[in-house]
Amino acid sequence: MNKDIMICGIGGQGTVLASKIIAAAAAEQGDTVHSAETIGMAQRGGSVTSHVRIGDEAFSPLIPNGSADLILAFEPAEAVRNLRYLKEGGTVVVNTCAVKPVTEALRPSGYEAGVMIDYLKSRCSSIFVDADKVCEPFGSSKFFNIILLGIACGSGKLGIGKETLLSQIEKRVPAKYAEINKNAFITGFNIGSKAGI
Repeated sequence: MNKDIMICGIGGQGTVLASKIIAAAAAEQGDTVHSAETIGMAQRGGSVTSHVRIGDEAFSPLIPNGSADLILAFEPAEAVRNLRYLKEGGTVVVNTCAVKPVTEALRPSGYEAGVMIDYLKSRCSSIFVDADKVCEPFGSSKFFNIILLGIACGSGKLGIGKETLLSQIEKRVPAKYAEINKNAFITGFNIGSKAGI
């Protein structure tokens, strides 16, 4: 399998864990994997991007512009910011809930997710997910990264098997949270399988 996957979001949303699970699961399937993170000011709510390149056609960990098969976006503005990486015919799975930057709290400019969502709808194939709504049964938005993985897997766009991802989730999250994370993944998988893209 040859696939380029971009994961983007805000510091603290679990983007790095999601990228590590994808990379490890692809390697478990026998694929060659390259990955890299650009973290920047993540601890202060800054942008985080992870590149995961799967297959023998990738010779560097960074995805070139116009080459990503899939973007998993934890925040709508981050999806728009990284859209240049998406190839024609690629898919974006994006959280519809905006995470406003600190600068917006200090000097409001009117940042709203709706404008970003409309832009994405006009530019690419997208699956939109309300993180607040899907995370409500789990009592925390901290499970959204795992739900997003489930959605990508269930939609068929990730190219990695369900059981392989569940195995990596079990290995990479603390044991006391493994079961709830697996349930979050299954919730996402069911959403993705009905996405119809």
